[in-house]
Amino acid sequence: MRCPACGTGNEPTRKFCRECGAPLVRHCPSCGTGNPPSDKFCGECGTALAATAASPTTPAVSGPAAPPAAERRLVSVLFVDLVGFTTLSERRDPEDVRELLTRYFDTARRLVDRYGGVVEKFIGDAVMAVWGTPAAQEDDAERAVRAALDLVDAVGVLGSEVGADELAARAGVLTGGAAVTLGAEGQGMVAGDLVNTAARVQAAAAPGTVLVGEATRRATEAAVVYADTGAHQLKGKAEPVPLWRAVRVVAGRGGTLRAAGLEAPFTGRERELRLVKELFHTTAEERRARLVSVEGMGGIGKSRLAWEFEKYIDGLLEDVWWHRGRCPAYGEGVTYWALAEMVRMRAGILEGEPPETATDKLAAAVATHVPDPEERRWVQPRLAHLLGLEELAATERDELFSAWRRFFERLSERAPTVLVFEDLQWADAALLDFVDHLLDWSRGHPLFVVVLARPELYDRHPDWAARRRAGTSVLLEPLPVPLMEELLAGLVPGLPAGLRDQILERAEGVPLYAVETVRMLLDRGLLERRGDRYHVTGAVQDLEVPETLHALIAARLDGLAPEERRLLQDAAVLGKTFTSAALAAIGGATPERLEPLLGGLVRKELLSIQADPRSPERGQYGFLQDLVRRVAYETLSRRGRRARHLAAAAHLEAAWGAKDDEIVEVVAAHYLEAWRVQPDAPQAAELKAKAIELLARAGRRAASLAAGGVARRYFEQAAELADDPVARAHFLAAIELFGAAGRPTRRRGSPPGWARPTGPPAARSRPWTGCRPPLRCCRPRSRTRTWPPWPSGSAGWRRSPAPSTPPPGTWSWPSRSPRRWACPRSCPRPSQAREPCLTSAGEATRATP
Repeated sequence: MRCPACGTGNEPTRKFCRECGAPLVRHCPSCGTGNPPSDKFCGECGTALAATAASPTTPAVSGPAAPPAAERRLVSVLFVDLVGFTTLSERRDPEDVRELLTRYFDTARRLVDRYGGVVEKFIGDAVMAVWGTPAAQEDDAERAVRAALDLVDAVGVLGSEVGADELAARAGVLTGGAAVTLGAEGQGMVAGDLVNTAARVQAAAAPGTVLVGEATRRATEAAVVYADTGAHQLKGKAEPVPLWRAVRVVAGRGGTLRAAGLEAPFTGRERELRLVKELFHTTAEERRARLVSVEGMGGIGKSRLAWEFEKYIDGLLEDVWWHRGRCPAYGEGVTYWALAEMVRMRAGILEGEPPETATDKLAAAVATHVPDPEERRWVQPRLAHLLGLEELAATERDELFSAWRRFFERLSERAPTVLVFEDLQWADAALLDFVDHLLDWSRGHPLFVVVLARPELYDRHPDWAARRRAGTSVLLEPLPVPLMEELLAGLVPGLPAGLRDQILERAEGVPLYAVETVRMLLDRGLLERRGDRYHVTGAVQDLEVPETLHALIAARLDGLAPEERRLLQDAAVLGKTFTSAALAAIGGATPERLEPLLGGLVRKELLSIQADPRSPERGQYGFLQDLVRRVAYETLSRRGRRARHLAAAAHLEAAWGAKDDEIVEVVAAHYLEAWRVQPDAPQAAELKAKAIELLARAGRRAASLAAGGVARRYFEQAAELADDPVARAHFLAAIELFGAAGRPTRRRGSPPGWARPTGPPAARSRPWTGCRPPLRCCRPRSRTRTWPPWPSGSAGWRRSPAPSTPPPGTWSWPSRSPRRWACPRSCPRPSQAREPCLTSAGEATRATP
């Protein structure tokens, strides 16, 4: 809510301005209903509202009020007029016309207010709004154009809802100097030739379009794309006035986050985008958590929808905390990776940043957003544990979830908070559990959670449909032929009809297919870029379009230079995003030598570079489409894949440290793939053993984060790889610990880590996580820790059940007398530990009286 006196933005719940103390709500003297301070009549009963009371900080002074002050200011003026309204009003009942006008004016006021403008007056079916008074912002002109585009679009939707498809709006925006009356409300705020000219510009616009003047275009062209409409002879103007048509917003505020290459028109998803916008504003106004699930096949436009929403959020006046995290496919969903990316984004931590500076940045972020010192001391270590900056002792998952949730709740108390989870189909069950936890426990906070997922999500997590029952699902279907034609026309004006029909036939409504075809034509030199558009340079009627997207991308890769193609193959092993240093380590080149090749691939729109200053991946490169990465990876030979995976693992271990567990899942995935592609190659046994060791570490890492289901999966993979029955028994014991539910439970009064007993009393089994008992792979050994510890009061605790047939080797079960135990060399624990196995895989029972 903007203060009418000083223009400062305030929270919707405030009653007085935080800057000047002026009242933000005027109460009706008749019914007591609160009204905006600029309203002259009560919206509930229609009673005239009294003049604004004196500020509580300034005593009332008797006598005549001083006249409002006047200034010359640089402002942006918006005029919007309805087209076809007169004809429509002749055919409709007067009450229906009044209701339509009321909805139109309410929509105009709401959109202007969102972008920080002030409605100056309503004139019949026209609206005049102004930016730059009473308080000026550096991006006033841009927000005026954004509001004009949204308002024109909203009128079209309004016409469809009331059965008047012919109803449309046209708008004009001008920026320049004008005389401004400070403190005035409603009519009379702005005067001068600028106002009259803006009305003439609006009259020259075609229905459904927005025209702007030269000064407005210069101030906003970094974020908005324009089409030159030539010079117009306006009424009352001696000389023709050059005007431009605003096409669409292509970047964040001030041109930030703008794509380096040509951006395809946003076509066919306007309704879905409006729905997401309105759900966000409902979340902010009601201050309630909400889930929106955007689903569709690869290439259908999920990421583009999220990108358009991010640009919209960035252009609003009020602050919004934006977070984005991606679930990587490598490692079958690295535990909480997307959530960790969001925390890094908020703290400004880069991936691979030294722990010392990363810890300082995290502490600064927590101090900024968590005001209570005691709560801060509780939240920060658990966030550091999430990022791998600090190791905590065994912690309950609910405690970790509560700390992470509390951080985002504190953010949302200052401003609405958006969390976008990309590629949720690769997420593990633990991350989905956290999303459920966040939505269940933070219902009273304005948290807007958006998840982007392919249909494979339901194959990996069949219960997700039930989990999102309280949210909103947005399903993206293939685009119809007319919209695909519009998309192609925006990308390649003048495309021959025969080639266009071929592309449409094979694209089958998937925008990615059409975009990749255009990019392939560009790579082959059959298209030429002129400004922000591509034009056909030769005859392409006989161009053979591949039958499938796989063939399309493969054909495009084959048309690259050998160095560029080899570079993409190396990058495909690293994943969707990567650094030039990692790419150099795989290819044996220096980053300086790779930069020109990477720049060429960015210009060819195969790769992109992360330019978001808030992202922990800034400066990294990434594939524009994950399908391109898949095709490039599948073209590698088995020997080539093995060598590249080993090089990637070696680079990660050298860059992060061999003992760093934050990316142990990724390193394990590289060693596992290197063994799988050539299981009979030399040194395959060593690779297999290394993969088993890293999978065990990954399981322990997941267990420390209370992600029992993820830990179980890693232990299952290790058990499948283990040839030694003793080692396999170790992992099977760990799998048995977590059970089908994925995590052990605990009964009050039992030793820490003992699970709730199940089954008949004689067979109640409880996993031990307090100290380090031996497992079935342990053998007696001297100079090691004694077992059992037999603390006082532990009578009746014993290890069971003893197998009827012991595994190979010399070993025996512990008795009541203390024994000494140690792990054999085949045990998957690190060899340097030389102590009994991890307690998380132990098993014990208590004799039942």
